[in-house]
Amino acid sequence: MAKILIVDDSRTSRKILRNILEEAGNEVVAEGVDGADGVEKFKEFKPDITTLDITMPVMDGLEALKNIKAIDSNAKIIMITAAGQQNKMLDAIKHGASEFVTKPFEADAVIKLIEKLS
Repeated sequence: MAKILIVDDSRTSRKILRNILEEAGNEVVAEGVDGADGVEKFKEFKPDITTLDITMPVMDGLEALKNIKAIDSNAKIIMITAAGQQNKMLDAIKHGASEFVTKPFEADAVIKLIEKLS
């Protein structure tokens, strides 16, 4: 069981991801509504794994990834991407993203990634 932080500006996406993760026996310790909020929640809750949406207001997922990696270089971060974001995915890999999940979420794929990183 992993302690997980979900960071996504979409309430619906957070709810779907929370349901998938909790049904698999994980604990969602917090949710962030944008990248800046996610960085603050990361500092506060120190999750085992963080999911970061790439496209968010205030601070996007790539900036949040850089900030979190500066706080903890060993942080395990799964980037959440929509179709057509290959360039941003490459940037995220360069900055230390652990894995990727594409929307719409496939429960089995999400659970396998969490198990792999736990």
